[in-house]
Amino acid sequence: MRQHHGTTPRTPRVLGSLLLLAAAGAGTLGAAPEARAAAPAPLSRVVPAPASVTPGGTPYRITRATGIRVDASAEVRRVGTYLAGLLRPATGYPLPVTDHGTGGIRLHLADGDFGAEGYRLLSGAGGVTLTARTPAGLFHGVQTLRQLLPAAVERKTVQRGPWQIAGGTVRDRPRYAYRGAMLDVSRHFFTVAQVKRYIDQLALYKINELHLHLSDDQGWRIAIDSWPRLASYGGSTQVGGGPGGHYTKADYREIVRYAASRYLEVVPEIDMPGHTNAALASYARLDCDGVAPPLYTGTQVGFSSLCVPKAVTYDFVDDVVRELAALTPGRYLHIGGDEAHSTPHGDYVTFMDRVQPVVARYGKTVIGWHQLTGAHPAEGALAQYWGLDGTGAAEKAQVAEAARNGTGLILSPADRVYLDMKYTKDTGLGTRWAGLVEVRRSYDWNPGAYLSGVPASAVRGVEAPLWSETVKKSADIEYLAFPRLAGAAELGWSPAATHGWSGYKVRLAAQGPRWDALGIHYYRSPQVPWPAR
Repeated sequence: MRQHHGTTPRTPRVLGSLLLLAAAGAGTLGAAPEARAAAPAPLSRVVPAPASVTPGGTPYRITRATGIRVDASAEVRRVGTYLAGLLRPATGYPLPVTDHGTGGIRLHLADGDFGAEGYRLLSGAGGVTLTARTPAGLFHGVQTLRQLLPAAVERKTVQRGPWQIAGGTVRDRPRYAYRGAMLDVSRHFFTVAQVKRYIDQLALYKINELHLHLSDDQGWRIAIDSWPRLASYGGSTQVGGGPGGHYTKADYREIVRYAASRYLEVVPEIDMPGHTNAALASYARLDCDGVAPPLYTGTQVGFSSLCVPKAVTYDFVDDVVRELAALTPGRYLHIGGDEAHSTPHGDYVTFMDRVQPVVARYGKTVIGWHQLTGAHPAEGALAQYWGLDGTGAAEKAQVAEAARNGTGLILSPADRVYLDMKYTKDTGLGTRWAGLVEVRRSYDWNPGAYLSGVPASAVRGVEAPLWSETVKKSADIEYLAFPRLAGAAELGWSPAATHGWSGYKVRLAAQGPRWDALGIHYYRSPQVPWPAR
C-alpha cells in the first residue's frame, strides 16, 4: 500500500474510532449542503436583470402534484407545454398542462402595463402566476422562472430537488424592442440542428432577433430557385476549403418555424454589393468583365463587388429578395452594405438607392450595416453600427446625422459585442482585429449614450454578431458566445439603472452551473467569480 511521506498506517482501532465519529456526525455533516440546496435563489439573481423585484413571502415548491394551468388559448397552451417540457426530465414530475384547477404554475394573459414582451411573476406558497399581455411576454417570464430554479433543472435525467421558487414579485419589460444575435453561416456552414441549438440558448436570455448572415465571399447558403447555382456551386465551400453547404427552402422554413416557437424573429442577410465572390463565381454575368472568379476560401475582405451599371444585377437582386422575402415572415431583410471597398462611392450610392425600394416592394424593412448612412437610408430603415471606440470620427458623425434625421440604430460595436473577438491573447479561437474583448469590456457600456450626437430615442437595440472565420462546430460557437452573449442580452433588456459590473458578475457567475447542466462549452473568465465545479 502506498503511504504518504511522514504518515503512519492507521490501526484498526483508530479506523474504528474514525468510523464511529463519522457516523455520529453524519447528520450534521449532511445537513449544511441540504440546507443550501433548499434555499431558493433570490428573485434578483436573473440575467438579464429584471426591471423591478419585490422579494417576500413563502417560496413555492414544485411537487409531483403541481400542474401548469393555462388560458384556453392555443398560444398560451404552447408556452405551457414548452415549460412542462423543460421541467419534466429533471424533476420526474408529470406536470400536466390544463386549463382548469387551482394552484400550481399559472400562465395568464391580461391587460396591463406589460408592453409587447413584458410580464409579471408572482410567487407564493400557493403557486406561481405569470401574467403578460402577449404570449411572448409569458415566454420571457418562463425564462425567468427557469433561472429561479436550481441549475440541475436543466439536466435530462431525474435530479434531486427541492424545486423551489422564492416568494415575491418580479415586474419586467425590455429596454429595447430589438435584442439580437447574429450567426455567420457563410464563412463556415452550420446545420439546421446546430442553428436550433443556438436558438434555444438565445431564448434563455430573452433574445428576440436571429440575424443569419447567409451570403459572403466564402459561401452562399440559401437556395434561390431562379439562380440555382448560387447554392449548388456558390455554397460548395467555406473558409479553409471544407465542403460548405446550404439550406434548402424547407431547411430555412424549419429554422424560421423553430425560432418563432422561441419568440425569435429571423433576419436574413444577403450582403451586397461587396462580399459577393460566391455569387460572382456562380454567375459570371454578375461581374463587370463577364469572367467568373474562382471560389474563395480565405478570410480577406473588400475585394469583390456586384457590377452596379449592369441591368442584370438588379434582376438578380429582385429575384433573390423576392424569394427570400416570401420565405421570411419577419419584418426585416438585411442587405449588408459593409466593406464595399471595390465599389466606387458613387456606384455604392446608386446601388443602395435602387435596392432599398426592392426590399420595400416585397414588404420588408431594410437593415444595413452602418455604411448605409453614407448613401440615402430609406424611410424606416435601420443601420447597424459596428465601429470601434475612439476611431472613425467622420463615420461616427455620419451615423449620428442619419440618426438625427430619423434612421434607427442597432448597436454592435466590434470591440464590445463582436463575439468572435478573442478574450485574451491566449484565446485559441477568434480574431483580434478589433482588440481583445474580455467579459467586463463586453458588458460595461451604455447603448443609450454610446455614440456622441445620437439621440437616445434613435437606438432601437443591441445585437451581438458572431463571425465564423475560426468557428467550425457548436462548441466553438458556445465558447465565444458564453459568457459575453448574456451581457449583450442584459444591455438590450434591462433598464440602465440596473447595470453595474460588480452586481452583474455575481449574477453571471450563477449561470455557470446552468451552462454546465446544459452542456454549454463556455469560457471561464478569471474576471467572474464562478462557483467551484
